[in-house]
This record gives sequence, structure tokens and C-alpha cells, in this order.
Amino acid sequence: MTGLLKAKKYDWTDSNMALFGSDTEKQVKKESAATEPAWQGAGQAPGLRIWRIEQFQVKDWPKEDYGEFYNGDSYIVLNTYKDQDGDNLLHDVHFWIGKNSSQDEYGTAAYKTVELDTYLDDVPVQHRECQGHESSLFKSYFPQGITTMEGGAASGFRHVTPETYEPRLFKFASDQNGRVAVREIPRVASLVVPGDVFILDLGLKIYQYNGEESSARERSKAMQYIGNLKSQRGEAVSQVLDGGSVPKSHEFWEKLDKQLDDDDDDDDGVEDKKLLRVNTETSQTDLIKEGDFNLSDLKSDDVFICDSGETVFVWVGGNASAAEKRNGLPYAHNYLRGSGRPWRSITVVKEGQKCLQFEAALAA
Repeated sequence: MTGLLKAKKYDWTDSNMALFGSDTEKQVKKESAATEPAWQGAGQAPGLRIWRIEQFQVKDWPKEDYGEFYNGDSYIVLNTYKDQDGDNLLHDVHFWIGKNSSQDEYGTAAYKTVELDTYLDDVPVQHRECQGHESSLFKSYFPQGITTMEGGAASGFRHVTPETYEPRLFKFASDQNGRVAVREIPRVASLVVPGDVFILDLGLKIYQYNGEESSARERSKAMQYIGNLKSQRGEAVSQVLDGGSVPKSHEFWEKLDKQLDDDDDDDDGVEDKKLLRVNTETSQTDLIKEGDFNLSDLKSDDVFICDSGETVFVWVGGNASAAEKRNGLPYAHNYLRGSGRPWRSITVVKEGQKCLQFEAALAA
């Protein structure tokens, strides 16, 4: 198999959510959602469901691949759980956007997220997640960590025979909460640093490179990952390499033959808190308050952007119009386009809805 052509990184600031915006200006009807085959049985019992967008269609993602995402794709993730009394089912529905996902895929995922919300009687809390900047809630669904890989549905790249495998380099690094995130990175020697663990997957031969300063959790996660690969491939062999003692003549280094490009990840950070009211006729926002805000600042007739500095919450008043209620995601998207950090997570909260993340942002 020849190497994949590098896809263009998704340009968040240029996007205007054209597909999503045009669709959500129309009434999202319950009967339309009911005709979507993917939603049949969704949200009827506690648990996790994941779908991938393929050619504008919603397709089930195999359960054995939960936690694995391709950067050329967009996904919908539904988490269903019981309330504290155990009487009712509650939901969080996320759409996850890969860096190389197209605007059409992004728009379809956003539109279908609203449709799934409608199918579940507006009970879910809606979220948008961007690759590499996922919320803590999203990460909590995958205790073994999130794996992001190059390729996707459009490239046709998925499972291939190990004999024809294009070498791939994976990085295992702990986030601020101690969870180990796994992502495919370019095969560039300078990216192999002492603080992390790396796997070079050559198909029938797999190397685990333990950086001198890597953690036991990262090393353990990498070993589990290799174990899964070997169980799938049968004849594959693996070797653990101790960082700092591997000569540059070793095959591990020789296979790291790519050059670093300028497609670096955007840095996360925390902004100042802001409260803004949405002008629903123009989709522009008016600054109401800087710094801390609370529920008393929110009015039922309006829609507000509550920027916690990390996550952007859209609070939709109970007396807002139907159009305002279904356009929460575009309102936040448009706000973030001008923020300088458009990849931040978005959560849409309707008045009266239970959302622990929003409550925590108010209390912080």
C-alpha cells in the first residue's frame, strides 16, 4: 500500500458552517428524524453509541474501535445514562471533528446532532469537540484513552494486511488529568522526545520506544496497544527499546525518514470569562459582562454565550423561539470564529437542563 497523501488541515476560521446553517434555518421535524435508520433504538438504554459520517450518511462505528478516530472524518457520540433517582434516561450527544474532515462532513455531523437531539425529545445536551482539544467529559468515555490516526473514510484507509502496511508512528502522552492520549504523528525523528512513549508500527514488526522520562502509565498503555495489534495480526513480533540507548543506526530511527511541516497543533489556553447575549436576527453578540457570571444574569427570552475561558456554553432561554433553540451550535461557532481559538469545545444548554459542566463553570 502506498502512503496516503496528506490531507489539508481543516481551517476553522474560514468555515461558515454553510451546510449546517442552511439546513438548520428550516424546521427540524420529528418525523424526519424518525426516518434516519441510524437512530433506531438509540438512547433507549444506558451506554455509549458512536457513528461516523460517510458520504453524508450516518454509519455505525464498530464497538471494537470505540476510542479510535480518524482525523479525516467526523463522528457522532451519544452517551446515555440514568438520572440520580434512576427513573429517567439522560443524554449527552457530541460531534467530533477530525482536523482533516471536510466542511461537508462537519456540517452533516452538526445537522445530524441536532436531528438526534430532536429524535430524543430535546433531552440531550449537545457538544462540539475538535481533535486534540476534547473536553474532559468526552475523554471520560474512553478510560483507555483516545487514539487518533491519519486517514479516514474518503481515503479508503482502514484495515490493511500487515505485509503491505505503511509504517506509522504513534505517540502516547498523558494529559493534565493523567489520561493517556494516543495519536498518530508524522514519522519525524525530532518528534520523539524523552517525556513520552512511541510505537513504530511496521506491520509485522512493532517497536515500543520508551522515553527516558516517560511514565509507567504511558508504557503500560503502549504495551496494551501492542498486545491488541499482535492479537489481530498473529505473526507480528515486537521489541521494547529503552530511550537514550538506541543507536541512530537502528531500524527504529531509520524509518523516521519524514520532514516536519508547519501543520502544528494549536495551543490550548484559558481566556478571560465573558457573558454575551446573542442578537438572533444578526447572529452577532453583545458583551454583557466580563469576569464571573451566574444564573441571575441569564434571561429566559434570550440566548447567551457563556465563555468560561475554556469551554464555550450556549445557554438557550426557555422562551426562546424554535429557530433560536435549534441554532445554538451555529451561534457559538460564529462567536469562536473571531476568538482566535476556534477549536474550543462547545456545549449547548437549554434552560432547566442538567449540565454538571455548566454548573461547574458558574461556580468556578
